[in-house]
Amino acid sequence: MKFDTLQQGISFYENYARVSGFDTRLYSTKKRKSGGKISLKFRVCNKEGFRETLRLHEDCKKKRPIIRMGCKARITLKLINDQDNYVIFSFHEGHTHPLTTTNSAHHTKQSRNLTLAHKKYIMDSSRANVGAT
Repeated sequence: MKFDTLQQGISFYENYARVSGFDTRLYSTKKRKSGGKISLKFRVCNKEGFRETLRLHEDCKKKRPIIRMGCKARITLKLINDQDNYVIFSFHEGHTHPLTTTNSAHHTKQSRNLTLAHKKYIMDSSRANVGAT
């Protein structure tokens, strides 16, 4: 597939992820030496890789669940040399974990958004010194 801008390609993959039942995150970006344009953009499943061993020590203040499972699902967007368009350079569809169901899809990070009314309520409560509880 071909996209006019990099943001269109990223939005396409995020929409695909939302419908399929997983979240994405930025993995890496490569820029050209001349001009500084982004030549490659990698987006991966949020369960890609494994947690660093530095964060697994027992003396950590906050214990976090391990969510990374070594998933290989990813997309790579590449800049076309003679144009300012991006194409899907590589795409890996397979996941090593179960995907979320449509009933629980609203819990994914990409689906959690505050509306303008909620943001206004939070700001008004903050100004009145009303805490989260």
